[in-house]
Amino acid sequence: MTRRFLLLLTACLPFLFPSCESASGGSYREENDNGPEVQARNAAILAEPRGDWFIGRRYFTSKCRYWGYVRKPGELWTVAKLIVMDEASGVQNPDRLPEQTAMGNAHGYDHNTEYRIWGRYCDKIAYDPNSDLELPVFLATRYEVISATPGFLFSPRERYIWNCIPAREARHQTQNRM
Repeated sequence: MTRRFLLLLTACLPFLFPSCESASGGSYREENDNGPEVQARNAAILAEPRGDWFIGRRYFTSKCRYWGYVRKPGELWTVAKLIVMDEASGVQNPDRLPEQTAMGNAHGYDHNTEYRIWGRYCDKIAYDPNSDLELPVFLATRYEVISATPGFLFSPRERYIWNCIPAREARHQTQNRM
């Protein structure tokens, strides 16, 4: 009985946190998307004012503990890092609400919100067992909302699936294992 259970569990694991494909059926590849929408967005990013802050985009995936993507002003999202936030400074993460509210689960309510974040990368790496990713740790000292509806992150063709790790990370994860 135990052996059958383990075999069943092993067979089901890929379905719990799949490296999802896009809704159009193919794996998403942001490096091949250079259409006019991407070019316009990239031009706007390159024209951003520089400063001693970072630009962060919340990326929520159910049961995962990474916060989202962070980049420097003027850097494209293609070089942004998926990070884990450290709350040691006493500044709560921008998404910090109680896990449960009267209306249900509130965690990740700010998915895709764009923030200006002051802080720094720590000299630590955090392991998120639910995504099987080792990620840099970022310590925020302050933040402000730039936009609650900033549009697409990597491509206008991307499709968000709340229970799948980002396709970009799944691809990197697979490449690193080979």
